[in-house]
Amino acid sequence: MYDVIVVGAGHAGCEAAMAAANMGLKTLLATGNLNMTASMPCNPSIGGPAKGVVVREIDALGGYMGKNADLCQIQTKMLNRSKGPAVWALRFQCDKLLYAREMLKHLKTVNNLDLVEAIVEDVLVEDGSVKGITLDNGENIYSKTVILTTGTYLDSRILRGHWTSKEGPDGQKTSKGISDALRRMGFTIQRLKTGTPARIKASTIDFSKVSVENGDEITWHFSHDKGYESLTGVKAPCYLAYTNQEIHDLIRANLDKSAMYGGVVEGIGPRYCPSIEDKVVRFSDKERHQIFYEPESLEIDQEYIQGFSTSMPVEVQDKMIRLLPGLKDCEVIRYAYAIEYDAIDPLELWPSLETKLVKNLFTAGQINGTSGYEEAAGQGLMAGINAGLKVQGKDPLILGRDEAYIGLMIDDLVTKGTKEPYRLLTSRSEFRLLLRHDNADLRLREKGYQVGLISDAQHERFLRKVRAIEDTKKFFLSHKIKQQIADPILESIGSMILSESTALASILKRPEVTYKHILEMLDKEGIALNIDYDSIDEVLEQVEISLKYDGYIRKSYEMAERMKSYEAMTIPSDINYDLVDNIALEAREKLKKVRPLTMGQASRISGVNPADISVLFVYVEKLRRM
Repeated sequence: MYDVIVVGAGHAGCEAAMAAANMGLKTLLATGNLNMTASMPCNPSIGGPAKGVVVREIDALGGYMGKNADLCQIQTKMLNRSKGPAVWALRFQCDKLLYAREMLKHLKTVNNLDLVEAIVEDVLVEDGSVKGITLDNGENIYSKTVILTTGTYLDSRILRGHWTSKEGPDGQKTSKGISDALRRMGFTIQRLKTGTPARIKASTIDFSKVSVENGDEITWHFSHDKGYESLTGVKAPCYLAYTNQEIHDLIRANLDKSAMYGGVVEGIGPRYCPSIEDKVVRFSDKERHQIFYEPESLEIDQEYIQGFSTSMPVEVQDKMIRLLPGLKDCEVIRYAYAIEYDAIDPLELWPSLETKLVKNLFTAGQINGTSGYEEAAGQGLMAGINAGLKVQGKDPLILGRDEAYIGLMIDDLVTKGTKEPYRLLTSRSEFRLLLRHDNADLRLREKGYQVGLISDAQHERFLRKVRAIEDTKKFFLSHKIKQQIADPILESIGSMILSESTALASILKRPEVTYKHILEMLDKEGIALNIDYDSIDEVLEQVEISLKYDGYIRKSYEMAERMKSYEAMTIPSDINYDLVDNIALEAREKLKKVRPLTMGQASRISGVNPADISVLFVYVEKLRRM
């Protein structure tokens, strides 16, 4: 008897299994092919806007994705560095073969974790509660909880034009049994679609026809912990290209042959990562679209054509590809394809990611309607934590929208649902100045420690950082610098000179002044900062951001506090919404389906308006007085 069984070893499954096992629970990870562990069937990258912050959050909580990305990166880039810290985001190009190998290697070292290579055909349920799984050989394995992280393998099929094949990503075996089991349990099953571009033999590309896109000179890290350096030491380039009118005309002339536009596709595709034919149709005013040629691994002679996914038949794809810059005489290793698969309606989940229909059954990743490795890993981590907490008889860990992008994503899913593959965006957050790349550990490391995923040594290092930030900030607020020391430095950067001795904090609040200028002033004054932490730059960056954006940050926290007062208003789990008079019919139906846990969650449900919330508030207060 296991405490936790995780089905699927994609990015969600790996995090779920490690979280449960590292919490001291007897855990099993079952997957059809261990060599496909943490595979990257689509883009060989980790991070990006909002997604990069999620990876930092995973690491802060005690997950492993960020550490594995640090080990396997072949290019690092901090996006939006010229803008404010609310939109900074790391994006790594990873060696996808190394990434999968290193993840499997790490899984094999985790205590309390067993791995089994087998297809799961059924989920065992008794009296409304999950009891285990059934393998394709008929063997039953029993567990107190089960987490389904099946990715795009649920009754999936590959599509190119009017040709289809029942298979999963990279030609792997699809799973029909779990889809059937979910239907028997009463889950609403929806069809979703995603796609992946062609792979080209790199040595056959004429790179003189495209622009080089190098990463940053500095090597960035996702992990807050030391010791995770690139295993290759390589900084590989990517390349920028553009589509042209000839390609667009070819696509328009063959739209009826596309699986998407030819009526073959049943699933709904991602709005924010459309196929090239979708871009040409939806953005017909655009003369060209960006395309990137990206290395997939240092071990293979292969480039990924980012931004050029399509469901066109091979003969049309081949013509499209050869019209791209540098690809006229290329060798195509694999043509693009669309893939559609089954997913559940995430409205059938509690915020803990436990299902409402079956107790002790959790789901995470693309089965919940999301897209992307990072979104999957974030959900997997939370599902693993909450399955573990349930076995331990403890309350679930629910992250607020003001605490993490992971919390925002899960709240969006279980409150609003999704009819297309959900993608995290910074614009989805009303608290993006609080949910920054740089402060993920300050927001979440303590929570990771409380659930048992952060060691005492990690926690003590974190506390030293917190103390160092507080002490340095106090010094900056109290210490005044003389005009004759500060003015030459301020003049050199075009900043207004001082009229009197001024606190360092006031000077640092100026947009053009950085903490490096402050260090220069202190050096001239003969003062060396005494910062008790192994990364002084991390501490000073935090001090600079907190002082520069102090007013905006305080307003965000005030807004978050107002929201928390609404979140604190719980709604009885057994409430009968049919007895609540004077709410709209649509609101009643949505409330019955979502069954919000708090008034705050109820207020975010699509179709529930402020008037409905006011009536519901009065009704709930009346119930409490009875």
